[in-house]
Amino acid sequence: MNHLEPRTSDLEPRTSDLKPLTSNLEPRTSRISVCMATRNGGRFIRRQLESILTQLSPDDEVVISDDSSTDDTVAIIRGFDDPRIRLLAGNAFFSPVFNFENALMRAAGEIIVLADQDDVWLENRVAVIRGRFAAPPHRCYLIAMDGYVVDEDERVVGASIFERINAGKGFLKNIYNNRYVGCCLAFSRELLEIALPFPKRIAMHDMWLGQLCEIVGETEFVGEKTILYRRHGGSLTEFRPRFAPLVQFGRRFWLVYCLLHRSVSRGGSREM
Repeated sequence: MNHLEPRTSDLEPRTSDLKPLTSNLEPRTSRISVCMATRNGGRFIRRQLESILTQLSPDDEVVISDDSSTDDTVAIIRGFDDPRIRLLAGNAFFSPVFNFENALMRAAGEIIVLADQDDVWLENRVAVIRGRFAAPPHRCYLIAMDGYVVDEDERVVGASIFERINAGKGFLKNIYNNRYVGCCLAFSRELLEIALPFPKRIAMHDMWLGQLCEIVGETEFVGEKTILYRRHGGSLTEFRPRFAPLVQFGRRFWLVYCLLHRSVSRGGSREM
């Protein structure tokens, strides 16, 4: 029966038949969704969008939820005529928390980045984000990135946001005084899926996201400066906590309750 057995050479592919399987494959880049909440931001939003769009890839997106603007904010956004921008207009939340939630609920990317309407992204921001999320330490991962504090005319008035707020991790530390500033944050889609929908009556969305990730995942404060954080008369964020003990206690108690309830019901373990 030897004449029926194939020769060893017949079982081996010819060199000319072999094709490299990975020659045309490139590593997949995670899609970024930049989420922005706007309201009467016409004065600065053009500058901010220009600084964002120049760093994004064609597959990335900017999801903008506008909350009842009465100035030219919406017109400026539409004037970009950029397919990466998804504008959600005609809303009446009258709340930055739920305006941001509206944008986040429509984000399609694997990496979510928050952006205020009046800041400026430095040229390294997206590169820093992609670098950190290339090998995240946990599926629920959130980073806060430092930046310069500037005035209305982009003159530097503070060398570091983190220095101003004594930034750092720690659940109790951030319950007392939140250091998770929204415009500094980027986080994984897995965290977003646990965080949505936002509980009613939470003080701010950034505190909710940062503290939730402290419980269910991993957070990191990145010292590289990636934004110009603009301080002006219409800014909502205060560096110093307001002294209102009863109000603050009530808000913190409700936040802790919501965090524990959400982490138990949907967060699961901190392990991968």
